[in-house]
Amino acid sequence: MDERTWQVVVDAFPVLLEYGLKVTIPLTLLAFALGIVIAVITAVIRYARVPVLRQLAQVYIWIIRGTPLLVQLYLIFYGLPKVGVVLEAFPTAVLVFAFNEGAYMAESVRAALESVPREQIEAGQVAGKSALSILGRVVLPQAFRVALPSLSNSFISMMKGTSLAANITVTEMFRQAQVLVGTKFEPLALYTEAALIYLVFCTVVELLQRLLERRLSRYERVRDERKKFFLLSFFR
Repeated sequence: MDERTWQVVVDAFPVLLEYGLKVTIPLTLLAFALGIVIAVITAVIRYARVPVLRQLAQVYIWIIRGTPLLVQLYLIFYGLPKVGVVLEAFPTAVLVFAFNEGAYMAESVRAALESVPREQIEAGQVAGKSALSILGRVVLPQAFRVALPSLSNSFISMMKGTSLAANITVTEMFRQAQVLVGTKFEPLALYTEAALIYLVFCTVVELLQRLLERRLSRYERVRDERKKFFLLSFFR
C-alpha cells in the first residue's frame, strides 16, 4: 500500500472502532439478551410439552430457520409500513436478530435441558419441590453449562451478522466502512480493516468464553469435592 492508502487506513480506524463500540456491540448485546429470553421460553415450552404452545413454538422455529435473515430484515423494515406498522431501523434490527437467533438457540437450550438426568428431576419431585423450583434450581443451571459453547458461538455469529443491518440503514461499523469507501475509494484497505476489527471483537468473545468455561469447571470440581467430603464425614 502506498502512503495515501496507509493514511486512509489510519484515519479510518478510530471512526470504524467508534461505530463498532457504540452501535455494533450494543446491537449485538441487546439482540442476544432478548434472543436468550426467547430461546429459553421456547425451549422450556417444547421441553415441558405444553399443549398448543408447543406447536406454536415449532412453527416459529420452522419459519425463522427456513427463511433468510436478510429477507426477515426487509420484511419487517420495508414490508410492515405497508400495513401501518412503522419501526425505526435500530429497534427493527434488534427484534429481527433476536427472534432469528432465538430460534436457533432454542434448539441448543432444549438439547441442553434434555441432557439433565431425569433422576435429578424425580428426586426434586420426591422432595416436594414445585416444577418451577426444579426447573430454576436443578435443570436450568446444569443446562446452561452444557449450552454455553453453543450459545457463545451464537453470540459470535450474531455479532458478525449485524453487518446485515446496514441494508436497513443502521449505521453500524460495516455501514460506516461503506460510507468511507464511497469517499476515499479504497475498498480493499477499508473493508480489510473492518474485517480485522470484527476479528478482534470475536476473538475477545472467544477468550471470555474459555475463561467462563474454566471458571465453571473449577466450580464443579470444588462442588464435587465438597460432596465427597460431606459423604465421608457422614459415614465415619
